[in-house]
Amino acid sequence: MVILRRWYGKHGSKIIWAVVVLGIGWFLRQTQGAAILELYYWVSRPFESESPTVLQERLTNARIIELEQRLAELNRQNQQLQQLLGYFESQAKPVIVAPIIGRSPDDWWKQVILGRGSQDGIEVGFIVTGIGGLIGRVIDVTPNTSRVLLVSDPISRVGARVSRTGTMGLVEGKSSQIAVMRFFEKVPKVQPGDTITTSPVSRLFPDGLPIGRIESVNLEKGPAPEATLVLTAPINDLEWAVIHPFKSK
Repeated sequence: MVILRRWYGKHGSKIIWAVVVLGIGWFLRQTQGAAILELYYWVSRPFESESPTVLQERLTNARIIELEQRLAELNRQNQQLQQLLGYFESQAKPVIVAPIIGRSPDDWWKQVILGRGSQDGIEVGFIVTGIGGLIGRVIDVTPNTSRVLLVSDPISRVGARVSRTGTMGLVEGKSSQIAVMRFFEKVPKVQPGDTITTSPVSRLFPDGLPIGRIESVNLEKGPAPEATLVLTAPINDLEWAVIHPFKSK
């Protein structure tokens, strides 16, 4: 008995603490920590800087801002569709309106995918324009989609001319809204501000489609003079396009 008392006196406190810890662990397991969450709530509540009313007001304001942004986006889309409708109605020949449904960040300035295909009568070689001018040409078609090589693609070559003087050249893409026109003449008749359109002798594009406007001219560039132009079609943020039937010459 004396030995038991000595043993308890030496180890009793440890046993009691072990029982308490096990009890707390069992309680937390059964309540899934609800007690701790409640304790945290009541301890942290005095330190809250904002009342529930203020928080509700902030959420309401955020919702209003979200709705205003959505309304602004709908207005923007409505204006764009109205412009597209006017452009569509101004075309002399039947055309097909198509949405842009695919665009890779890696090929942003090279290709786009349209939501119209062979079932809509689209064929390889058809021309694609938008509000502002030439966008590119169809290079691949599936029953429901079309892939377009953009005029801004570095491999793109478009026969072009200066509208004011008739000077001919080739427009090459530069993976941006900027393109380059290389002239066939040693001393081309061109100046900043001139409008560039597709050439009447082009085999891949019809005559007279707007391409861009001359920004600067370098007559010393070899092997041929060249000019920098800004593409008039909004290649960077396309959402819709107009497809024109066309047979290569």
